[in-house]
Amino acid sequence: MSDNKIACAVQAHRDRHERRREATDRKIMDAALQIIIEEGVGAVTIEEVARRSGVAKTSIYRRYSNAEDLLHRLSFSVGQPLEIDDLPASRDGLRELLGRIVGSFDGQLGLKAVGIVLSSGSEYVHAIADNVIDPARERFASFVRRGIDGGQFRADIDVAFVFNTVLGSMLATQALGEPADDSAARASAWAARMTSLLWPTVGA
Repeated sequence: MSDNKIACAVQAHRDRHERRREATDRKIMDAALQIIIEEGVGAVTIEEVARRSGVAKTSIYRRYSNAEDLLHRLSFSVGQPLEIDDLPASRDGLRELLGRIVGSFDGQLGLKAVGIVLSSGSEYVHAIADNVIDPARERFASFVRRGIDGGQFRADIDVAFVFNTVLGSMLATQALGEPADDSAARASAWAARMTSLLWPTVGA
């Protein structure tokens, strides 16, 4: 086998290993978050996370020294940057932005979970939700400001109100949707309908 083929095989093995590791990390974080939502932070133990996630305790302990360490990591595992710089300040750009916001929420925390944690009295749980919501709010405002500066959007837009309207509609759509619905198709349809609703208000 040539050196190039060996290098490719090694890289492919590394890629598979990284994908498996990321999938395992996601299972652990999802299980911990679900426990917090249902029973509170105090109910998070390595044993319970292992039971819910299906990941062996030994694998979890290789990543985290204890439950506190796991919770600390969880608070930073959500809230990944939402890329919008490539989107034009236009109706199509708005629709794409709304779709990305849905995908960001659903991929990082879960739309259903966002609704639950927003009604929680736990400051810790709210902090986790804020790690997802705040970056989306900031990027949405940045997109709208760009549109205002370019003359594509009205200058008198109440950005905070519009974003809260978007958030409320998104959560309501998730809550009222049928469990068997295709989530990606539902999100795409929601983004299109929400754009049609908002455009007469925000478009210049």
